Amino acid sequence: MSDRVLGGRYTVQDKIGTGGMAVVYRGLDEVLGRMVAIKTMLPQYAADPSFAARFKQEAQAAAALQSPYIVSVYDWGKDGDTYYIVMEYLRGTDLKTGIRKHGALDCKKVAQIGSQIAQALSVAHRHDIIHRDIKPQNIMVQPDGNIKVMDFGIARAKNSHLTTDNSVLGTAHYVSPEQTQGKELGPTTDIYSLGIVMYEAATGQVPFDGDDAITVALKQVKEQPKPPSQINPNVDAALESIILKCMQKDPADRFQTADELYHVLRDYLAGRMAAVSNATALTNLGATQTVTAPLSAAEASTAAMSRINTISRPKGQTATERAKEQEAEKTKKHKKRTAILAVVGAIALIAAIVAAVTYFNSSQTESVPNLLNLTEDEALQQIENSNGFFSKGSVKEQYSDTVAEGLVMDQDPDAGTTAPKGTQINIVVSKGAKPAATVTVPDLSGMSPSEAEEALSKVGLVAKAGDSVYSDTVEVGKVAAQSVAGGSSAKAGDTITYQLSKGPESVDVPDVTGQSQSDATSALQAAGFEVDVQSTSSDSVEKGLVISQSPTGTATKGATITITVSTGSETVSVPSVVGMDKDTAQSTLANAGFKYDPQYRYDDSTPVNQVISQSPTGSAKKGDTITLVISNGPQSSTTDNGSSSTSSSGSNTTSGTSGTSGSSTTSGN
Repeated sequence: MSDRVLGGRYTVQDKIGTGGMAVVYRGLDEVLGRMVAIKTMLPQYAADPSFAARFKQEAQAAAALQSPYIVSVYDWGKDGDTYYIVMEYLRGTDLKTGIRKHGALDCKKVAQIGSQIAQALSVAHRHDIIHRDIKPQNIMVQPDGNIKVMDFGIARAKNSHLTTDNSVLGTAHYVSPEQTQGKELGPTTDIYSLGIVMYEAATGQVPFDGDDAITVALKQVKEQPKPPSQINPNVDAALESIILKCMQKDPADRFQTADELYHVLRDYLAGRMAAVSNATALTNLGATQTVTAPLSAAEASTAAMSRINTISRPKGQTATERAKEQEAEKTKKHKKRTAILAVVGAIALIAAIVAAVTYFNSSQTESVPNLLNLTEDEALQQIENSNGFFSKGSVKEQYSDTVAEGLVMDQDPDAGTTAPKGTQINIVVSKGAKPAATVTVPDLSGMSPSEAEEALSKVGLVAKAGDSVYSDTVEVGKVAAQSVAGGSSAKAGDTITYQLSKGPESVDVPDVTGQSQSDATSALQAAGFEVDVQSTSSDSVEKGLVISQSPTGTATKGATITITVSTGSETVSVPSVVGMDKDTAQSTLANAGFKYDPQYRYDDSTPVNQVISQSPTGSAKKGDTITLVISNGPQSSTTDNGSSSTSSSGSNTTSGTSGTSGSSTTSGN
């Protein structure tokens, strides 16, 4: 069966459990990439059309039960000759194993487990589904302490038309009296079984035990349980009263619904003991009696009737009235006792016949010991201790997620079945959890969340969304980063975290104007930007300092910021204007970006308004002032007799008009 694919979707892996009618395997849903439990019907039952039809109906019914305390049923089908149910894969251990390992549980824990089972049953009963096999082996305790009710494999609707009998299909230690007797079953049969589960959890042992299933079943009918507190003194009276009311022989004396039981257990956990006492008054009365020997069914009925009559007798009766009533009660009790003894006698006779037929139709048989969860050495030693009745068979090893390495995870024949002398017992020892397969992590870059999760699921990895991140290259809402790089190796079942893009990140751009080029570059790079440097001259900004930047304000992180750095004032060639007339010279300098300062002087050799000289020459900074010396022409002179003459000395300068005398110099524009 291992590695077989059922329904083209479910890969069967290692076996994790065996029941009376089915085998349970761990498997993988190849479509959703999740671990599942796959329950397959044993071939001898799959060949029976009535079992197959009931299997289908019960799979559909179980799939409709939605509760945090019921294992989820995902799918069912038939592949070839194999009928299968696909269920939620649970981690943890069953309650039976837990009790064996740890012994009796704390009263509060017992009540907590009982209340969760009651809630699960309440959901099933509302769908007219009776579980009929409530036992600790079918209660999975998860790592968080909560439980899941499993195995609705023999459950059926109360009004199912597919079965016309009520044959005993449950486990003898947990079946109700009416189930043992083949009577019509209702919700109270599950409540009885739950009472026994709580009894075992509170005491560490079942209330009725025996050498074979028939003996145990008969005790369920005719014997009263020893009060739990007589086995475990730590069991308080309130919890004991709840357990014993669940285990009343008459279904009418039990809690009538799972919901009612749940509310009483909730009252117990909340410390509302008065409410618990009111709900279990009759049981409390019976529980206070000391049980010194098992009661017959008739004696138990008589005792119960006596208690009821004591409680319900009206006050104020006369002695005569009371005597008549007692006589009538005696007659009624006699008839009841006769009828009950007849029923018990018939059951005993049937049991004797069955035992005789079993004995004469087979060789000497014994019950196969339970080797599960023992070490290999302990299991083989127990087989050896059978004094030759059983012998060692094969010892195999398999991986298991639920059974610790080195412990027996399966045996053949199953524990509790009867087998003839000389039977070989084969065991399977756990190798621990199967190492996860190595898979290649897909590259999720640019995928949507659904695409990323599907890609991971296909290779058996678990997807997890992480915090979104900024990205300059990936579209908003698509995968920008992942915890394990695409193309890397991982183990099936590992979690890969992916992060979606928030788009580019915008941040404040530092103002670096007036800073040196190196300081400005460092500041911008520290803020996450690239830097582009340009240069230009400036008359106002010192050489080497930033004149301007672009952009300013905010920008996408990683963007390029352009800074303009001053090279100082610009130096250009000064046009030569010597020999030009004043107006032409001034225009030429202005066009070249210079200012000018005209200075005038007399010059005998230069015409009026012609430039004699300029300063500076060669080159200068734009905007500098160029000094021009402009001719006033020759200087005129006047003789003492009033005649005029011209001096050739030219040592005096005026502003373009003749002065009267003197050596002063003026400038003009």
